[in-house]
Amino acid sequence: MNVLTQLLLLLLIANVIAWFQIQGQFMDGAWKLWLSKDWVVVILGIPIGWMLWKAALLSYNYFGAVWNIRMIGFGLGTIVFGVMTWVILDELPGWHTVISIVLAAAIIMLQFSNLTIK
Repeated sequence: MNVLTQLLLLLLIANVIAWFQIQGQFMDGAWKLWLSKDWVVVILGIPIGWMLWKAALLSYNYFGAVWNIRMIGFGLGTIVFGVMTWVILDELPGWHTVISIVLAAAIIMLQFSNLTIK
């Protein structure tokens, strides 16, 4: 697996886990009870923190700068949040949220626009 794929996979997984860590308290049933516990939230922070740290290292090694990971992480996080909130919590995004998701995708694409493939 190449560095860019590892980077994107780590960011994706970290954002999915972070969504459950933060928004899990708004789910119904047993998930809500489980994800509302302080210790669960704290424990989930360990793998999330490690994945984001590792993604930052991979990004720096690949792009040679730290700004790329910030923009890609922000864009991917916004997309993951929007999709998971819609699918799991059944909150349909309004027009302003849809525009934000489109802009997040544009931010991600801009980070790759001036790259030469390594």
